[in-house]
Amino acid sequence: MSKTKRGRVLWTLPSRGRGTCPVCGSTRIKLLYTKIKSDSTALKVCKRCDKATQVRVDAATR
Repeated sequence: MSKTKRGRVLWTLPSRGRGTCPVCGSTRIKLLYTKIKSDSTALKVCKRCDKATQVRVDAATR
């Protein structure tokens, strides 16, 4: 049987959870992961940048 609730929470997010990743600059990509910068501000990043080093996250502009 199919799973009817899979991915349903994305429909409530603006633009279905998609945008431009502040770390790598990829456009129209899902931003589902939260990274914390050194100055304690939160960034939403893509799946690839979820594993990025803290130096790259701190260098991100947003």
